[in-house]
Amino acid sequence: MVKRKSISGSPMKTSSPRKKSSAGPVIQTSEFDAFEELQKVLRMRISQIQRPPFISGYESEKKQLHDLIQRTAVTGESNSLLLIGPRGCGKSMLIRNVVESVCKKESVRSNLLVVQLNGLLQTDDKVALREITVQLQLENAVGDKVFGSFAETLQFLLTALKKGDQGSKPILIVLEEFDLFAQHKNQTLLYNLFDITQSAQTPLCVIGLTCRLDVVELLEKRVKSRFSHRQLHLYNKLNLSQYRQLCQAYLSLGAAFPDRKFADSWDQSIKELLEEVSVKDILERQFSLTNDVRGLMTLLTYPVCKLCEQHPRITAGDLVTSFKIISTDTKSAMLHGLSILEVCLIIAMKHLTDIYEGEPFNFEMVYSEYLKFARRRSGMQVYEKPVVMKAYEHLQTLELIRGHGGGQGQREYKLMTLLVHPTQILDALQHYPGCPTEIRQWATQSIT
Repeated sequence: MVKRKSISGSPMKTSSPRKKSSAGPVIQTSEFDAFEELQKVLRMRISQIQRPPFISGYESEKKQLHDLIQRTAVTGESNSLLLIGPRGCGKSMLIRNVVESVCKKESVRSNLLVVQLNGLLQTDDKVALREITVQLQLENAVGDKVFGSFAETLQFLLTALKKGDQGSKPILIVLEEFDLFAQHKNQTLLYNLFDITQSAQTPLCVIGLTCRLDVVELLEKRVKSRFSHRQLHLYNKLNLSQYRQLCQAYLSLGAAFPDRKFADSWDQSIKELLEEVSVKDILERQFSLTNDVRGLMTLLTYPVCKLCEQHPRITAGDLVTSFKIISTDTKSAMLHGLSILEVCLIIAMKHLTDIYEGEPFNFEMVYSEYLKFARRRSGMQVYEKPVVMKAYEHLQTLELIRGHGGGQGQREYKLMTLLVHPTQILDALQHYPGCPTEIRQWATQSIT
């Protein structure tokens, strides 16, 4: 019985596939656990559940936000602000980082209440108010009470936060997709929140996050008059050197990792990886496509998810494969799934587009071009016209061609436009499995 207990109590010591030396079982188990922890840390980073290792390029904006929120948390000053920037520039990430920085002190952390709303989730004011109640943990205080208006309900929630003779706790409300809240009926939520920031009753800081530059113009006059008109614009300022440093920071474990020996070995391998020529080229190409952090996370997703016992290190090949996946031309990929007949019709359309210098074509023209090619090749199967029409309509369903103009008429004579570029067609044919040589030659030959 004792022997059985010892076996079940340490399964990784006896069956771990990572055993490579005669070291003691405690070290081997520690290394195996460290690898599991490595997977967990990296996957949480790329899914943005954990905050990023550092924020680069927003030092002045971070300072302004820090001062604004700290004044609300410490001195009870009410404020409102709009954080405006393109998608993926790091607005939400910056807010989370600043709130964590402000809440480092225990006195502030226990006093400041944070409410996060999203215009995609809270689609009307009732849903938003219910979410505010939940996040402030006031469901029991509200109970079955009936309120006459939105403002009355909100005022009750703020009053319920007071402790005896003390004032209400400071509240930070973050409104992501702020422009969607401006589309709510009468903008009641925004009006009441901004109205409270103008009064001295409750310390409230309202920060709206949006990618629309004209968001202030969406506000009603009464809402606009209560808004402080304080705006902070974010622009992605990362250069290539900072982009590489950020990539290394996301993949490194750092000093906080429990197993220092494992972390040092891993960090050294990441440093060597980023020095390879192919990896530098991939990062430069990705940076030229999109220099935001979201694009970098997309690039790192495949290599991190591929980590396993059989593949314990990230290689240059993983990053190359990941870049190929995310930069795949979708139209070319769709062409790989077409039948030979549909490929022939696409090539016929390409030639017609070249001949008539981009002018639209119809089915009869495409069918005629296809017949000329098929009859020149004795080995080619010539399909009946209804079969060709079915393939032609399938291409329209895939949105590889589209109708030109709004004419009804017969379908054989309806004008169409090709939505695939000639280079995409040639690229797809190079990788098309089992494509006949004569079809490749037909696609590359000059127009006659």
